[in-house]
Amino acid sequence: MSTTTAPNTERLDAGSALHTVRRGLRLSPELRRGLTVTVLLALVATAGRVVVPIAVQQTIDNGLGIGAGTTAVDLPLVVRAVLWASLAVLVTALSTGAMNIRLATAVETALANLRVRTFGHIHDLSMLHQASEHRGNLVARVTSDVDEVSRFMQRGGLNLLTASAQLVVAAVVMLVYSWRLTIVVLVLFVPFVLAAKWFQGRLTVAYTDVRERLGILLGRLAEVVVGAPVIRAYGIEHSIQERLDDAIEDHTDAALRAGRLSALFSGTGESFSGAATAAVVVAGVVFVGLGAETPGTVVAMLFLISLFVEPVQIAAETVNEGQTAVAGWRRVLDVLDVAPDVADPGEDGLVLDDAPVGVTFTSVGFRYPRPGETAREASSPTVLEDITVSIPPEQHVAVVGETGSGKTTFAKLLTRLMDPSTGTVEVQGRPIDRVAFGSLRRHVVMVPQEGALFAGTVRDNLLQGEPDATSDQLWSALDDLGLADWVASLPDGLDTPVGDRGGALSAGERQLVALARAYVADPRLLVLDEATSAVDPATEVRLRRALDGLTRGRTTVTIAHRLSTAQSSQRVLVFDHGRLVEDGHHDDLVAAGGVYADLYDSWEAGTAGRAPTG
Repeated sequence: MSTTTAPNTERLDAGSALHTVRRGLRLSPELRRGLTVTVLLALVATAGRVVVPIAVQQTIDNGLGIGAGTTAVDLPLVVRAVLWASLAVLVTALSTGAMNIRLATAVETALANLRVRTFGHIHDLSMLHQASEHRGNLVARVTSDVDEVSRFMQRGGLNLLTASAQLVVAAVVMLVYSWRLTIVVLVLFVPFVLAAKWFQGRLTVAYTDVRERLGILLGRLAEVVVGAPVIRAYGIEHSIQERLDDAIEDHTDAALRAGRLSALFSGTGESFSGAATAAVVVAGVVFVGLGAETPGTVVAMLFLISLFVEPVQIAAETVNEGQTAVAGWRRVLDVLDVAPDVADPGEDGLVLDDAPVGVTFTSVGFRYPRPGETAREASSPTVLEDITVSIPPEQHVAVVGETGSGKTTFAKLLTRLMDPSTGTVEVQGRPIDRVAFGSLRRHVVMVPQEGALFAGTVRDNLLQGEPDATSDQLWSALDDLGLADWVASLPDGLDTPVGDRGGALSAGERQLVALARAYVADPRLLVLDEATSAVDPATEVRLRRALDGLTRGRTTVTIAHRLSTAQSSQRVLVFDHGRLVEDGHHDDLVAAGGVYADLYDSWEAGTAGRAPTG
């Protein structure tokens, strides 16, 4: 039985397909740029197609003299009609080719920019929002959703553009030739338009559901791939397979529902086409018998009715792509609608000096916002409360506390991965929310507990700290950290592949590369999540040596999981239940007999293998 959460169909119904397209066009000016010329080319291409029915009508009614059992052919008129028709076909082909090139260029340019903009916007969203969203959904919106829009714009969009122009031109020429037969066609056209409107509403919801289910499916697949070692280690292949099967089943069911609706709509279009052609034939014969129309006009109308009906058939055939594209476009716009709660001041932002960075927290509080809330509006339980503390430049500070005490949240506020709910955070005396991201990220770097590496080589990952660094500069940095010998011992030195997510290296080796990358970046404030908590003794020695070189001359804040780190720090901040309860040197805090003394006693007892005394 399927268990995947159903998408919110009320939200999906909120905006019409037309509204989505209009918003998408506003956000992609490349699609609008030069659109007038493209539409004119479409009109020229369509106008060229109606020349053939006109040539046929002229040939039958004026080029052939039929009467008294004889047939007289006006050969010059027939030749002129054929030449004009041939010229029209050539112009149509050239116009269609130019239109295709212009539209393809505009679409690819616009959607490439849309993809970049969406990707950048996702990175601007807070870590909280990214953590609350299925990663597969976010990836799908930048990749497959934009791809659906691209495919539709280049194929279905082109068809609809030419079809719309063809519909207008054919309708005008039909009215000129025979208003009577045109009325017959339009009478049949009204119920089809009503049916199309009915189908559109349901298809919009159906294909949005398909896109949502696909995002969930991609998220499940990502979990299976990334979590493969855990799945094998715990022997939970069966339960994970069930979750994946549920997601596949939900996506399949949604796709089948949408496909059935699309097939039914396509059949409706075919029915209208057949009915319109049959009605013109019957009515045309009657009108010719009454002398109201000529045989040439009726034959021309049959050509024209095919040009008029063809756009309707195209609409039925492209509705699948169209609704999928609109659904994908809406999902992309939904991402862009989420305002970053950690916004970059941009060009108006302040710039930090190239000097050691001091930090000040003044009455800072934090609550994790619920969906739809900003940090200032958050109504969830308090995580940090009334934190007031100043860290002077070049001081080495350890932050300690039990799990859930707020120390990691403190570090995220310090690096502006999140903004406080109350109070202010300042760096170099400047409000951190007014410092431009570019300047902040150059001066403030956080190294997490697990070094995150990207596919490529050791060199590639080090250059992320400073893209313009030379090989000599990289080796000099490694030498300063005492890591040059270790890197030289790798199979290809700096050019050793690290694998996907650094999987070709051990956890400790990944951390060494991450520390070296931070050193190459040369920040003024370094925030470290304990880097030595789960490595072998030999690697820990390397890490300690690298940390000594990395922190020298820099303001350093370390989230200390081992209190040996706190022992060697100049200052210790002790958090308990979201409050800063103690602040001082290790020796003084132990002597005070408070929260830190209890933590230290428990840690020391654990490392010595005895029960704590307190």
